[in-house]
Amino acid sequence: MAALGPFAYLVWAALTGHLSANPLADLTNETGVWTLRFVCLTLAITPLRKITGWNAFIKFRRMAGLYAFFYGCLHLLTYVVVDRFAGLDQAAGWVDAIGGGHAPGASLIASTVRSLAASVGEDIYKRPFITLGFAAWMTMLPLALTSTAGWIRRLGGKRWNRLHRLVYLTGILGPLHYWWLVKADVIRPLTYAAVVAVLLGARVFWSRTRRRAPAIVRAAATRA
Repeated sequence: MAALGPFAYLVWAALTGHLSANPLADLTNETGVWTLRFVCLTLAITPLRKITGWNAFIKFRRMAGLYAFFYGCLHLLTYVVVDRFAGLDQAAGWVDAIGGGHAPGASLIASTVRSLAASVGEDIYKRPFITLGFAAWMTMLPLALTSTAGWIRRLGGKRWNRLHRLVYLTGILGPLHYWWLVKADVIRPLTYAAVVAVLLGARVFWSRTRRRAPAIVRAAATRA
């Protein structure tokens, strides 16, 4: 319920006029920032468990990852509707149909889907920060789809864990997308990048420590 708090606030702020003079940009930015926060939270759970020894932390990792995907989908949807759909020639037809109390026709729906897909695809190809953002969302998609206990059984624990290391790539692409978007005021994206670097660096350190331990034991046994 607490993880839904940002979504509830954005809905309330949009309905009551508590957003800025550019409310659609606020929605796009805030959903993107909350996606990054939940990605960082997901990456932080394993280090917190190792440092504190409180294994109960692990129960929240999958949920945090799914909320990262949820806010990422809201971020993508806001971009598609606000930035891409609003600029289509078919947008006026939708306004007329809905304003007149009629459902959009099949031909309007089909032409809109084709034009929207072409517009988004062109944007992904031409604008690097959109490319990075879409790539980050794509890395979360297989993680969300395979987040159930059934998929863990189908894939097996080892393969499932290897697949879910994609979240490391999400953590790298997210701050890059944010940094390329803002360009000038890069303090916030650099802050998230630093958090991700620390969390991933801790994993590298522990991984190397585990590999060194057997070698140290063998060396001590040889000397003995």
